[in-house]
Amino acid sequence: MIATLSEFDRVPRILRLNLAGQPVDWVSWQDAVCLYAREIVVWTIGDPVLRIRGGHCRADSSTSLVDIHSIIACDGRVYAKDQSIPPLTNHALFGRDRNTCLYCGKHFADGELTRDHVVPVSRGGKDVWDNVVAACKRCNHFKGSRLLEDCSMELLALPYVPNFAEYLALINSGRILGDQMDFLRKSFGAHSRLLH
Repeated sequence: MIATLSEFDRVPRILRLNLAGQPVDWVSWQDAVCLYAREIVVWTIGDPVLRIRGGHCRADSSTSLVDIHSIIACDGRVYAKDQSIPPLTNHALFGRDRNTCLYCGKHFADGELTRDHVVPVSRGGKDVWDNVVAACKRCNHFKGSRLLEDCSMELLALPYVPNFAEYLALINSGRILGDQMDFLRKSFGAHSRLLH
């Protein structure tokens, strides 16, 4: 279904890929229009989600028309896959752990969760993906700066570093179209909690 002018505010973000088909970033529909206008979009996937009508050409009075697809591949440099570790944010962390406290197993809203360091920073632990988990405030407070074996707590799942496709799904959760999620899901690691 193609959005109309009155629906612009509800148009989802566009998934931008590189020429090799690797996910790069989310772009607004406005940025996508610019990419189309600059003729950087090389190929697309899926049906158009938005149709933009331009002005009239002086020479022949024709109207320009651009169909914006939900997934666009753009010309440019191709970097090695999994080249960098995605930035660690609470929003992405809570998404990775499915908004579940990995100590008590209960589900919480983002505002009720905290970032817990499995090996506390005060004991040499680092603020990195594979040392942090989502924890409710109660469990985090109880654990404090102790190691798990010191407080008789266990993790319900091991922390891991999401790949970039999974990270893109995590930071745009709830606003991803079906074809975009299907595309990203093909690149998720076998350990991904978003597969279940």
